[in-house]
Amino acid sequence: MAAIGHGEFYRRRDLLIYLGARFLSEAATLAQSVAIGWTLYRLSNTPLTLGIVGIVQFVPMFLLTLPAGELCDRLSPRPLIIAGLALQSLCAVAFFALTLWQTPGPWPFYGVLLIFGVARALVEPAEQALLPFLVPPERLPRAIASASAAWQIAVIAGPALGGLAYALGAAVAYVACGVAFLVALLALMTLGGRRPVRVDNAPIKLRVARVIEGIKFVRSQPVVLGAISLDLAAVLLGGATALMPVYARDILKVGPTGLGMLRSAPAVGACLCALVQVRYAFERRIGLKLFAAVGVFGLATVVFALSRSFVMSVAALVIVGASDMVSVNIRSSLIQLATPDAMRGRVSAVNMLFIGASSELGAFESGLAAAWLGTVPAVLLGGIGTLFVAALWAAAFPALRKADRIHSLAQHDIQPAKVMGTPPCG
Repeated sequence: MAAIGHGEFYRRRDLLIYLGARFLSEAATLAQSVAIGWTLYRLSNTPLTLGIVGIVQFVPMFLLTLPAGELCDRLSPRPLIIAGLALQSLCAVAFFALTLWQTPGPWPFYGVLLIFGVARALVEPAEQALLPFLVPPERLPRAIASASAAWQIAVIAGPALGGLAYALGAAVAYVACGVAFLVALLALMTLGGRRPVRVDNAPIKLRVARVIEGIKFVRSQPVVLGAISLDLAAVLLGGATALMPVYARDILKVGPTGLGMLRSAPAVGACLCALVQVRYAFERRIGLKLFAAVGVFGLATVVFALSRSFVMSVAALVIVGASDMVSVNIRSSLIQLATPDAMRGRVSAVNMLFIGASSELGAFESGLAAAWLGTVPAVLLGGIGTLFVAALWAAAFPALRKADRIHSLAQHDIQPAKVMGTPPCG
């Protein structure tokens, strides 16, 4: 067996640390969301409460994700991740305190969730922007697939552990989440890797212009814009996650442990799919595969909406997760390979604004629709809407539909005029 070079050893070590920290932070986020969902639905008995959980996190993410991406490019992704994880740890402590005080209503929880949304706005684009600085470009697609696998394993473990911990007591769940955020923070502080070139402080007007430049770059790339906006629409319409406490308690009657299993089921399918993609990456016809995956996502959502069997519901959610992982990996590879180093933070922020914030806005839409129409009709219409969106986007973005090989869209093929004027930063 050939000896591993000094640089190669540290690249592998940094990648493993990154994957471990991402696993911990995501698992803690999702375990905490299970505890929050069950707590607030128990306090209010209305699905609208679950929708408000989404909107109070959407507002700070909508306002701060793009500025956070600009900070990634101007400074470095690392300090933003560390600051965000520290804030998430403090939020877990606050939830623990509210549980001990037995708060009678949901509003104090909403206040802490607002701060948690600020933390997510800092962490999520920075995590995406950091990965290309830890591995060489030729290994980036497989590193993205590995990161997706770690993320999906966290999505399996996090909700399941959150449900089990909540069965022991809500305080137990919040303490465990706080510890996980802290361990992830300490691990990321040890990372090496390639360092971005820092840019001097600039006037506010220039910073705003740089944020707008990132948006313009996405708009100038039809494949990137189509992939991001397709996922936005699918998540906004087809997500049933926010209403799972209603399914677990009132429709399937499986309690908080069953809720954890339902929340974990999409990640089981997604993780299996991601592990397959680590070994067998998509080579051809990626555009058609992306649209097919979104269509399967919509159909599986329809099955979940109508199911009254716990086993069938779990199976439908496994398919939801597997199809979503195909979409995630294709979209992520397209975006990262089509983006110059100097704009990774801002483009990642645009991506996270579309995808991450849309999850929270979709939760609000789901809660509002369920309050008006009922839980089952709301999820059913969301699945049907996703199918309609896939057909509409296939017609509206022919460049995405006809996309063949991911590597043919690498950043060296982008017209230079589209990225001129961007300072060299990380």
